[in-house]
Amino acid sequence: MTVVLGGASSGKSDFSEKICAHSGLVRIYLASAQIFDEEMRTKAERHRTNRGTDWCTIEEPYAADRVISEAREGQILLFDCATLWLTNHLLAEHDLDRETDKLLAAIRQSPAQIVVVSNEVGLGIVPENALARRFRIAQGALNRRLAGEATTVVGVMAGLPFVLKGSLPEGLL
Repeated sequence: MTVVLGGASSGKSDFSEKICAHSGLVRIYLASAQIFDEEMRTKAERHRTNRGTDWCTIEEPYAADRVISEAREGQILLFDCATLWLTNHLLAEHDLDRETDKLLAAIRQSPAQIVVVSNEVGLGIVPENALARRFRIAQGALNRRLAGEATTVVGVMAGLPFVLKGSLPEGLL
């Protein structure tokens, strides 16, 4: 598994898509976003158009573990993103530890290559409300668990990747 971390609009999704394209494998895009308004719908359509037609897109806000379990050898699955997946579970008041355990188990058992996009939220100030503080703590814990399992962890800032763990194939940096 490769984990790509960065702030909002840092370029992490673009870099993750580049990793997948470089792999030469069949590409699956697992989208965790829920579309609640026209702005989000427009953003999702723009991303889908930019990716092109050689991606199989699966929209699944909660059961990422199920989709990952169905991925096969010869495929690369881009999970974009763990942050929205976590938010979906947090707001639904699901057991975050249990859901994270299921996600990591599916990743461990998958014969496919997995790329996970996640937001780094620990670089800002302490949020003023309890829900935002709970989210920040949960996101930090999720990122640490993902990074601990990953063979490669890449940070992205201003569109520029930097390897935190492992290495990337030639031509990606």
